[in-house]
Amino acid sequence: MSKPLDPKPSAEEEEEEDAPRGTPYITRRGAEKLRGELRHLLTVERPKVTAEVSFAASLGDRSENAEYIYGKKRLREIDRRLRFLHKRLEHLTVVDPAEQIDLGKVYFGATVTLLNEDDGVTVTYQLVGPDETELKVGRISVDSPVGRALMGKSAGDLVTVRRPKGEVDLSILTIKYV
Repeated sequence: MSKPLDPKPSAEEEEEEDAPRGTPYITRRGAEKLRGELRHLLTVERPKVTAEVSFAASLGDRSENAEYIYGKKRLREIDRRLRFLHKRLEHLTVVDPAEQIDLGKVYFGATVTLLNEDDGVTVTYQLVGPDETELKVGRISVDSPVGRALMGKSAGDLVTVRRPKGEVDLSILTIKYV
């Protein structure tokens, strides 16, 4: 006998869904950004939505009240994000790239300039934690295929990166810790 499908996840499934994943390192700037989001959700967003839900509830029949239903859904989303941020910040280790001792190798926080051997294009990335990845500004996760391939390598090394769209050879031109 199979278990019927339940549209709401169980507490155990929700706990797994909220469980922090990825490398437990973050830069000081990234940690401040997460703390800022947490503060904003707690002091601005949640009180605002709570007031909206209270007002919508005061209007009467909640079963057909779209503002009430949407507001409750939004509160659940905010609470889920708050739980995630609390857990994630609890388990993260703040790393200052400027304090790196071995400046000749690629480690967390390094800013690396790479040459794509296939097309001659030069790119610069900073290796950061998964919580602060922003490809548009050159921050990639140490857990990404490129990040994993670069870890522990030195300037002048040639690395082959296995990506979903195929392999690419990258030469490490420079390594900086800012």
